[in-house]
Amino acid sequence: MAVQLEHRDDGVAVLTLDDPDRRNAMTDAMGDALAQRCAELTDDDHVRAVVLTATPPAFSGGGDLAMLEDLSHRTRETGFDATDTMQAFYRRFLAVRDLPVPVIAAINGHAVGAGLCVALACDLRIVAADAKVGLNFAKLGLHPGMGGTWFLPRLLGAQQAAAWLYTGELVDGATAASQGLALEAAPADEVVPKALDLAARIASSAPGTVRQLKRTLAAVERQDLDAALATEAAGQAVSYGSDDLVEGLTAARERRPPRFEGR
Repeated sequence: MAVQLEHRDDGVAVLTLDDPDRRNAMTDAMGDALAQRCAELTDDDHVRAVVLTATPPAFSGGGDLAMLEDLSHRTRETGFDATDTMQAFYRRFLAVRDLPVPVIAAINGHAVGAGLCVALACDLRIVAADAKVGLNFAKLGLHPGMGGTWFLPRLLGAQQAAAWLYTGELVDGATAASQGLALEAAPADEVVPKALDLAARIASSAPGTVRQLKRTLAAVERQDLDAALATEAAGQAVSYGSDDLVEGLTAARERRPPRFEGR
């Protein structure tokens, strides 16, 4: 399975994205595996906190290019509307938000695009200081998705988030943490231990209170996030029909700057 699950004696569970050959790309298979693991943990009353991390070299390189190219082809050739497809895709990965206990993202490598969005969906984050992170959708000619336009302003503030989203540029983990993306930045080999330590401290609190507190914090957010996901999915469905997305994906495969023409 593309997501490994480890139970620790202190009530902490560790979820590990485990497709290193593809830099833990966001695929349907990865999403299905993560949703299944989250369902297992939801029914486990012994779990008091969860750490989400990944097998190096990256936390996640983002959306699978082959999947994006397929959606672009189908949209351009058949008029396919990808709105529902994208919402279903988001829900697989955003299953981490449905866990009844706090989730800490241990971002131990590069986290880009949808890969960073999964970390943003967690309750808390610790990031490798030298990791490259960002929402690079605009560099691909693709509208952001998976809650990026909703999570980022709440963490960075409206202006800083807008700069990230409009430019699609990546920053290092130390800079991201200083702007509010994470609790702290640390050397890559210290990220998971620090996340585990924080999870253990959470697990030592009264479990019923922590679970209720998570419900309280989520109650106000849920309706707004659902609306944002619907808007993003519609935006991505439009992007799939554009020449700019074709150019952006081709440039990403060829590892060159894209030459967008605005159509």
